[in-house]
Amino acid sequence: MLPPVFAALLNVVLPVVLVAGVGALLARRFPLSQDTLGKVSLNGLTPALALSSLLGTTVSAGAGLHLALAYFALALAGVLLAFLAAYRAPGVTRRAVMASVAIGNNGNFGLPIALFALGQSGLDQAVVIFLCSVVLTFTLGPLLYGSAGGARAGLKSVLRLPVVWCIAAALLVRVLHLPVPLGLRRGIDLLGQAALPMVLLSLGIQLGQAGRIALTWPVLTAVGLRVLAMPALALGLGLLLGLRGLNLQGLVLASAMPTAVNAFLLAREYEADAETVASAVALSTFASLVTAALVVTVLPWVGGLG
Repeated sequence: MLPPVFAALLNVVLPVVLVAGVGALLARRFPLSQDTLGKVSLNGLTPALALSSLLGTTVSAGAGLHLALAYFALALAGVLLAFLAAYRAPGVTRRAVMASVAIGNNGNFGLPIALFALGQSGLDQAVVIFLCSVVLTFTLGPLLYGSAGGARAGLKSVLRLPVVWCIAAALLVRVLHLPVPLGLRRGIDLLGQAALPMVLLSLGIQLGQAGRIALTWPVLTAVGLRVLAMPALALGLGLLLGLRGLNLQGLVLASAMPTAVNAFLLAREYEADAETVASAVALSTFASLVTAALVVTVLPWVGGLG
């Protein structure tokens, strides 16, 4: 029988690595467009996944709201922790560290990990967290990087995303108990099932096209906080806020995800310290292959707390 950590690596992390690895190999072999794949995932497949998951989820409205509030509280706590850790760094670098810690990859890394670690119920939890992370990324990100529009401009960006309107449609269907035609539901489910492989391929392509990782002190600080401190912080904060069972497991697992690629894209758009964020994304992704496996091994214990 394999030790728990190796079992987690083989059964949870390895499938993610294999699919992302194919993406990385394709990126080395062919000139692939990250922008095109990103648009397909964000505007086509991810909305279908959100719609499909919310229509069939077993997560109640109260539990979903509780989890969402805990996730936002965790992100703000991460911002504060990163601010203190990078206090002496120049302002633009300090903000890069703060964004790298707060904005986690709960999409193309977090969703498949949650599915393999916690099953369909865990994926339902992860979808709730992912949707929250979309809102957080496009509001907190511009605010941290110092864009002219700040959080207001970020909120407008969120409202332009199809996934937001799919969430609204799914909630309306559930609240009003509206029937969904079988053919429509099957089409939505089919698109949603394509989301996880596509986002993993996109992640691999992004990593395959990445340049050299800069091992600077701000980068190491951001990565250490993101993959080591955030899971411990999530456990303590989740217990404090009353999360238990699968909700607590979902929050802790989500906190172990690496820095999101969107944190880098926003840094580049707002002319922030994009080099620091890019290196944090790459290094935290590689580091989380091990740290996420460690977190997966303690999830049964986490679920039994309280």
